[in-house]
Amino acid sequence: MGHVTQTWMRPAEAREHVPPTGRPWIARPAEAFSAAALRERLIGNVRSWRDYPPSLQFWFWLVPVVTSVIGGILRFVRLDSPPSLVFDETYYVKDAYSYLVSGYERQWPDKANDSFNAGNPAILLDSPEYVVHPPVGKWMIAGGMWLFGSDNPFGWRFGAALTGTLSILLLTLIALKLFRSLPLAAAAGLLLAVDGHHLVMSRTSLLDIFLMFWLLAAFGALLLDRDDGRRRLAARVARLAAASTAGRPSGRQLLAGPWLGIRWWRVTAGVCMGLAVGTKWSGLFFLAVFGLLTVLWDLNARRVAGIRGWISGGIIKDGLPAFASMVPVAALVYTATWTGWFRSGDAYFRRWAQDNPSSAWGWVPDSLRSLAHYHLEAYKFHQGLGSEHPYEASAWSWLVMGRPTSFYYQQPGPETLECEAARCASAILSVGNPVIWWSAAISLVVLLFWWAGRRDWRAGAILAGVGAGYLPWFLYPERTMFFFYAVSFEPFLILALVYCLGLVLGRETEPLWRRRSGLYLVALFVAAAVLLSAFFYPLWTAETIPYQEWRIRMWMPSWI
Repeated sequence: MGHVTQTWMRPAEAREHVPPTGRPWIARPAEAFSAAALRERLIGNVRSWRDYPPSLQFWFWLVPVVTSVIGGILRFVRLDSPPSLVFDETYYVKDAYSYLVSGYERQWPDKANDSFNAGNPAILLDSPEYVVHPPVGKWMIAGGMWLFGSDNPFGWRFGAALTGTLSILLLTLIALKLFRSLPLAAAAGLLLAVDGHHLVMSRTSLLDIFLMFWLLAAFGALLLDRDDGRRRLAARVARLAAASTAGRPSGRQLLAGPWLGIRWWRVTAGVCMGLAVGTKWSGLFFLAVFGLLTVLWDLNARRVAGIRGWISGGIIKDGLPAFASMVPVAALVYTATWTGWFRSGDAYFRRWAQDNPSSAWGWVPDSLRSLAHYHLEAYKFHQGLGSEHPYEASAWSWLVMGRPTSFYYQQPGPETLECEAARCASAILSVGNPVIWWSAAISLVVLLFWWAGRRDWRAGAILAGVGAGYLPWFLYPERTMFFFYAVSFEPFLILALVYCLGLVLGRETEPLWRRRSGLYLVALFVAAAVLLSAFFYPLWTAETIPYQEWRIRMWMPSWI
């Protein structure tokens, strides 16, 4: 099922009509606007999972579930270790507890971490706290604390671990949708499940794992919308042709093409994007890129369907509805995520508008003016965030993992039961699996050639996801940045790597020996990645190991 390099998927009986260029000819021009011909041109032989035999449907669900279970085991086992707040958990976990208590962030007394770590979080002050990140991720952390308590690390980290596990399920399903290959879908899910960077972010309650999840969910929704929109276009153009005595739509009808109605998967993507931006503002770059991507898909669909004014018609009948389906929806969802702030009486800046009346903007409700001021001040904070940090990492170094972030490091004494060496180490380092990350970096170059040379839309979609999460950081060279920000686009790096594994796997039409050799090579690569993850696992989960073993795992001096 390795249809990785094929853009057009034609049934065997029609292959004689495919010229050497690989692009299909229309065998019977009189039938060019039939429903079957349009569907074949627009989506190839893509079928619903319900159209496959039950035995294959079973595997379609089993593979994503198995990869998710493997990832879940790695994320939930020893989730309460270390039994203390690590790195930026000191902000987000305590903010999440404050949300449970009051619906907004409140200040903490000095040395609050000691009390929090001891299982006594009920020491909140009454004064509001000024924070610069939106609420969604902190509410998701708070959900785990509500279920399992705020007085234990498992409760603090449950939301992150569950979200990381669900993202493995999502990526496996997305890979199955993109590549229509069970081996490649399994490889995508397993590589994400065992990668250390994603694992660390799933076992610590920072915001970025939640951002990544909602971005991936939005991308999946847009993939479903792409096929749904093309099916609608094929059906409606075919209906116009059937109603015509000439057997094809009139020139006027083909000038712009039909409306496609409300695209509910696109609305779903807008909801997910609102939740992503409601986690971190960097989701705005994805909203812009994904919005452009889905419109470009629609423009090309109209061109392939035979619409003459496919640019103008696509912009008017697809582009404007796409904007309305995503941007206002995302804005409404984002605003709704501040409900706790709106309902409060003394959250930070909540009464700013009452204290600062405006003749020009007085018509705007005070609550919205206060929220706008809050955002303006937060934006200024982010713009001026340039303080030095020992683990800051320029975006140039992210793909090669030049400076991963150390979340936790201790040197337990020789009396510990977990380590009998004279000197021991316990660490959490957000370094990824080198085989996965360095291969994925090379894969991006391959995808650039395949997108430009073969015009494979899948390569372009994957590159768009990487670019939306990676390239904007180069606009802020003076800002303090960390490697763990890269988790937002890590699933797309995995997809890029799996795309190249699909090239190794080969097409279904190739000889059996070629397919078998490709499968062996793909399996060998995945096995090597799994074994290397087992080697690095202690660095990701705060296991206590001899100091010398910790040093052996420091492959680059900049990792220390």
